[in-house]
Amino acid sequence: MGKRVTIADIARAAGVSKGAVSYALNGQPGVSEATRERILQIAAELGFTPSRGTRPPSGSGAVGLVLCRPPRILGVEPFFMELISGIEAALSASSCDLTLHVVADHGAELEVYERWATQRRVDGVFLVDVRVADERLDAVRRLELPAVAIAGPGDFGGITSVWSDDAAAITDAVEYLAALGHRTIARVGGLPHLLHTVIRTEAFAAACRRLDVQHAVTVPSDYSGEEGGRATRRLLSSTERPTAIIYDNDIMAVAGLGVAHEMDLSVPRDLSIVAWGDSLLCSAVHPPLTALSRDVAAYGSVAAQHLLTVMAEGTVPSRQHATAFLVPRGSTARPSQVLADTIR
Repeated sequence: MGKRVTIADIARAAGVSKGAVSYALNGQPGVSEATRERILQIAAELGFTPSRGTRPPSGSGAVGLVLCRPPRILGVEPFFMELISGIEAALSASSCDLTLHVVADHGAELEVYERWATQRRVDGVFLVDVRVADERLDAVRRLELPAVAIAGPGDFGGITSVWSDDAAAITDAVEYLAALGHRTIARVGGLPHLLHTVIRTEAFAAACRRLDVQHAVTVPSDYSGEEGGRATRRLLSSTERPTAIIYDNDIMAVAGLGVAHEMDLSVPRDLSIVAWGDSLLCSAVHPPLTALSRDVAAYGSVAAQHLLTVMAEGTVPSRQHATAFLVPRGSTARPSQVLADTIR
């Protein structure tokens, strides 16, 4: 008696996910008619005999997102709220739910994926805050969880990514500040082990070297207002006090603006500020913050559409989303010394 043909066998032969095979065999929505016909033909050729347990991998039709961030940061972080709103908009159109889980550390995050896969709680997952040498990539492949990484460019071992060109965006910000005459520029970065932080840090340093910025430094932080404020105080108290600071999110930029006022520095005369992220916070303060802006909700929507396709078809090419663009506002100007020289 030969080995019983399984859904995994059909998935391998068809080049799709097990979820897509299950949808096709059960007449469920989620795959195109062409893909359904191809899967059914391959199943017939292999001699597949369905069992009573054949069904989509998740009874709830859900996808998962695990956030490994302190809840206090997520409560005020505009980026993730906008990203989730875009994801939800795309998923609701496909009658798919989002399961959100917040954890304190990476070990707990891996445990969530194991539990979701074992209990068949979700049909796919989003991977955010992708790290250098991220063990989650191997984990979701081992668990056969369809996944989309919301991350930078790179080889993720066959996992589809949706990404934005952070290197080009940070370069635009440095070029703008250099054109205003700034030659001492600092950056308050995010968590240093994240892939997008590394990309931004390397691009910032390269742009400063090319534009002959005399003193350029990146200070790591954790995206919180508290850490952003502390980093700003250290920078503004140093012997090489920057005339401009770029922040990796708008929460830290608003905190930095508050520190500048606290230290009796005028923005933008004594200090120019650029925020990464252009939420309503940037327009609600005085002066309003120059920011790198992009449609984060649309970014989330594209990621969700890609995950739905990966779940149905098994694979989809990675996609570059729109690059953040600079929106100059009242927080940036020529540094006071350059301005004085110009007037003379």
